[in-house]
Amino acid sequence: MARNGAFGRSDEAGTPDNPVLITEAQKSVEEQHKARVRKYMIIMSFRFPALILAAIAYGIWANAWISMLIIGASIPLPWIAVLIANDRPPRTKDEPSRYDGRKKTAGEIESATHHTIEG
Repeated sequence: MARNGAFGRSDEAGTPDNPVLITEAQKSVEEQHKARVRKYMIIMSFRFPALILAAIAYGIWANAWISMLIIGASIPLPWIAVLIANDRPPRTKDEPSRYDGRKKTAGEIESATHHTIEG
């Protein structure tokens, strides 16, 4: 299967620009980490320019409210960047669900009884 979903089309599959997908393996941990770091850096790269933009806006319009609005918009950026960077890759429909459907009561730890050997 080629990346674009074409089956059996030899004119597109197997070229250097469009390699054939031969595995269903996920990205490696290193690739996932690089992607998360890249997302974090892109989001955080807007923080410092926002402060400079707030100073420029104050210099042009002499209105503190515009500058405070720009700074206020940059305040949640670190929190957003961390949440996005720590997010796992989305689940696929083929990924098994770990929920087994059993219902436990509040005090239940184990359902089987264990015998104690004293002596």
